[in-house]
Amino acid sequence: MSDTENPAAKAMFYDPTVHRIRSFVTRAGRLSIAQGRAIEELGPRFCIPYVKQPLDLAQTFGRTAPVILEIGFGMGETSATISAGMPEKDFIGVEVHTPGVGSLLKLIGEMDLQNQRIIQHDAFEVLTHMITPGTLAGVHVFFPDPWHKARHNKRRLIQGPLVTLLASRLAPGAYLHCATDWQEYAEQMLEVLSAEPALANTAADYAPRPDYRPVTKFENRGLRLGHGVWDLVFSKRA
Repeated sequence: MSDTENPAAKAMFYDPTVHRIRSFVTRAGRLSIAQGRAIEELGPRFCIPYVKQPLDLAQTFGRTAPVILEIGFGMGETSATISAGMPEKDFIGVEVHTPGVGSLLKLIGEMDLQNQRIIQHDAFEVLTHMITPGTLAGVHVFFPDPWHKARHNKRRLIQGPLVTLLASRLAPGAYLHCATDWQEYAEQMLEVLSAEPALANTAADYAPRPDYRPVTKFENRGLRLGHGVWDLVFSKRA
């Protein structure tokens, strides 16, 4: 897969067995002792149970602040770095992979991140049932699985239905930031995002990497090997 940091394969495709769109494919992963301890000790405080009702964001964080939602945070290093660097904002990470949840919880404890929460569930359902329209200040989707074989392209996360749903949850002027290290996927992302009438590109095509998104060690390794990375930043039209 493209993002070595993220052991969970993220996709979006129609599942005929349940007649709905799924936003992930779960893969087994080994839970370390430290991750398990973090889930046990910190999970009750920082994990939000999935429920089919709107989430009160101010009550969740104990304050009123801009909220950024991230889909598929992998092992959480990038998420923790960003939330630590923006204490004035609140962050919700959505991830299905249990070791990743444990890893981010461990970082939350080590870094004392009071502005980070986690929902371990399908992102499409979280967005549909828990996030009220027009309430998010931003959405991050970093290095989703590119599903690079042509026959698997339909499983990619960034497709029209999800983008429309994401746009509806953004407040006017809020942003959607996607990043990938797979050029063909970047081109598809640009096409899909540009086709959403509620969004406007903040760049002519691809955007410079915003300072808040750190370069991971895996990304650095790829850059040294001559691989490209493409950031796309779109804003919600007023």
